[in-house]
Amino acid sequence: MRRVGGAADLAAFRPGEVLVAEATSPDWEPVMKTAAAIVTERGGRTCHAAIVARELGVPAVVGAAGALGALADGAEVTVCCARGEAGEVLQGAVPFVVSRIAADVAVLPRTKIMLNLANPALAFRSAMLPSAGVGLARMEFIVSEQIGVHPMACVQPDRVASLAERQAIAQLARHHASAEAFFVQTLAEGVGTIAAAFHPRPVILRLSDFKTNEYGRLLGGSGFEPAEENPMLGFRGAARYAHPAYAPGFALECRAIRRCGSGWGWPICGSWCPSAAGWRRRSACWPRWRGTG
Repeated sequence: MRRVGGAADLAAFRPGEVLVAEATSPDWEPVMKTAAAIVTERGGRTCHAAIVARELGVPAVVGAAGALGALADGAEVTVCCARGEAGEVLQGAVPFVVSRIAADVAVLPRTKIMLNLANPALAFRSAMLPSAGVGLARMEFIVSEQIGVHPMACVQPDRVASLAERQAIAQLARHHASAEAFFVQTLAEGVGTIAAAFHPRPVILRLSDFKTNEYGRLLGGSGFEPAEENPMLGFRGAARYAHPAYAPGFALECRAIRRCGSGWGWPICGSWCPSAAGWRRRSACWPRWRGTG
């Protein structure tokens, strides 16, 4: 196992190790894919580590207070999530038995079970599971991992102060007519992959819900994002979509969804507009949505 105190420690992490940290964040996901298991001191069932681990099929124990102090780098441990709601981190390599159930004979409950999914690369494997579709397809993974550029930096590249970032954006978009075209095409491909994998089952897509600090870490993002005391409740979700300052960026998301559906024939069943400010702010987004696709 390996303790990770921050992003700077990720370079030392080796595939197959157990990742132990206080918490995880979206920029850790390339390393989390290679972990044998994940243990965090903070978090619950809906924290970042828990959501990503479920999608990856990686065992995870979250909310394990004191894990960083109790566990030592290089120690051999077994992470068990098979004995009820409370996960366990056991000393040494504990033997275990794998039970397999054939999905084609599984008896499904009357309640329609739908999946959470963010990574298009896992879509076709996840679609083999017995489910009623995708109840939450999260757009953020596609934007952060496959695009990597702030939407407004694609629309207004002249506002990106860093020459290195402008060159990096141009390199990413070199096979497209513009950075806007790169953003729309790549986002549509990611969303379309999820929709195609689960067709004809429904897919409900949540529009991007980055916080300002997360948007600011994307290429060209620092010049477009305000500094906030509490990004969790700030300029995000519906508050962002309805604001004139982000209207061109929101239009890129809408164009991508339209291309995926009416252009390629992989319609999204529904789109979820996240909001921490209630229905009034969400309702202000729909005129922009209708006007852009």
